[in-house]
Parts: sequence; C-alpha cells; structure tokens
Amino acid sequence: MRERILEIAKKALPQIDFEGSDSLVDDGVLDSLSIVTLISELTMEFGVTFDLEELMPEDFNSLDSMVETVQRLQG
Repeated sequence: MRERILEIAKKALPQIDFEGSDSLVDDGVLDSLSIVTLISELTMEFGVTFDLEELMPEDFNSLDSMVETVQRLQG
C-alpha cells in the first residue's frame, strides 16, 4: 500500500518529495489545496471517506502518516 500511495502522491503533486520529509505540513510543503488534492486521489483509489471534522494536518505530514490514515479509514 505504501508504494501505491507514493505513486498516487507523486502523480498528483510531482514537485513534492514525499519520501524526503516527515513534516510536509509543518514545513509548509503541503498546503490545504495540496491536501484536498491528495484526499481526492486517495478516496478514488482506496474508496475511503475522509471525515473532515476528524482530519488532522498530521495525517498528511509524511508518507507513512498518509498510509496509516488510509489503513485506519479502511477499518
């Protein structure tokens, strides 16, 4: 799953090094528009639903946190 999420992220936002940072949101690499783009792509690929009220910026701070978030949403 990690490799598939990496592929999706690189395709959606090719200018971002998803493997080289564990503070993508904290460092301002990912902004709200980038996160919305990722949510859309991950929703289509994995069929998960992101609850915007429960969503935290930390869920997108790193590739590993994105993987954990998708896994959690899959149940």
